[in-house]
Amino acid sequence: QVQLVESGGGLVQAGGSLRLSCVASRHTPRTNVAGWFRQAPGKEREFVASINWRGDRTSYADSVKGRFTITRDNSKDTVWLQMDSLKPEDTAVYYCAEDHDVYPVVPKTSIDDYRYWGQGTQVTVSS
Repeated sequence: QVQLVESGGGLVQAGGSLRLSCVASRHTPRTNVAGWFRQAPGKEREFVASINWRGDRTSYADSVKGRFTITRDNSKDTVWLQMDSLKPEDTAVYYCAEDHDVYPVVPKTSIDDYRYWGQGTQVTVSS
């Protein structure tokens, strides 16, 4: 079992930046894929970004492309989501997710592709 702990959420004005962190409770294998999802009130959870273990392949939702960046440091078992040029519509609870034993080891965009989830961190963007 893997536990994921997110941090870095908060309140920010539109146009500002936040950096979310996700730390895994155990070392991530080379077959690992990590992702970020978000869920706004009254809406379904949606894909935001994903990264493979090597960090050389990423995928982004169209709504965040060019503004958000997903990165990782496997020596620290940590995945980050750098969020710039934030908009009020980015307001949501952000969840970190991971899966192991993935093949091929490429970014995944579906909720069903992930077995392990964090508890979520609130991001609120004021206008």
